[in-house]
Amino acid sequence: MAESHEKGAFQADIPANAVEEALRSVERISHGEEAQAGQPAGAGEPGVEITPEAEGVPAGDPAALAARVQLLETQLELSQSKARETLDRLKDEHERLLRAAADLENFKKRAARERDEVQKFGNERLLKDLLPALDGLDRALAAVADDDPLAKGVRMVRSTLEQALAKHGVKGFSAMGTPFDPALHEALMQVPTADAAPGTVVLEHARGFTLNDRLVRPAMVGVAVAPPPAAAPPADGEAGPE
Repeated sequence: MAESHEKGAFQADIPANAVEEALRSVERISHGEEAQAGQPAGAGEPGVEITPEAEGVPAGDPAALAARVQLLETQLELSQSKARETLDRLKDEHERLLRAAADLENFKKRAARERDEVQKFGNERLLKDLLPALDGLDRALAAVADDDPLAKGVRMVRSTLEQALAKHGVKGFSAMGTPFDPALHEALMQVPTADAAPGTVVLEHARGFTLNDRLVRPAMVGVAVAPPPAAAPPADGEAGPE
C-alpha cells in the first residue's frame, strides 16, 4: 500500500447519504413509538406526517380505522356537549350576577330614600307633642285684648317657637274663610249661617301644620251650612198657636 497504517487501526469509507438515511430511519422509529404510547410525535413540525400507524391504527385495516373515526367522533360530540353545558352555566351565572347587581342597586336606592325619610320626618312624633302648646298660646292670645301687656309677651314666645320649628320644616296654616278641603281640614261641626257660602270654613278651633310639605295635623274647623228656612207668619184671620 501507498499509505502506512498504525497497528490495530480501522478505516472504512461510509457514504454520506447512508448516514442521513439511517438518521431518518431512527427518527421515524422514534416517532412511531411515541405515537403508540399515546403521545403524537411531530405534530405541527414541518416535514412530519401523521399516519394511521402513528395513531395506533394498523395499516390496511378498514375496520380498525372506522372504529378509530367513530371514537374520535364520539369524543368530539362529548366535548361539544360539555362546551354547551359550560356555556349554559356561564350564561346562568352571568344572569344571576346581573340580577344581584340590580338588587344591590335597588337596595341602595331604597336605603337612600329611607335615610331621607328619617331626616325629613324623624321629628314628627316630637312635633305632635309640641302642637298642643302652640294651640294653648293661640287660645291665650284670642282670649285677651290686643292692648294687654301680657299679650305682647305671649306673641313673642309664640313667634320664637314657630321660628324654631320652621328651621326643621314645620309650617302652620289657617283655614279661616277658605273652602272646606277634606285633605287639609277636619270638620268638627256645622255652623248654620247666611253670612258665608255653604262649605266655607267659618270657625277654627286649631290651626293645621305640615312637616316638609307633609300634613302632620289637619286644621280643626267648623263649616258653614245654609240656615233652616224661617217659619211663615200666620195668615190674617187664622188663629195663632195658643
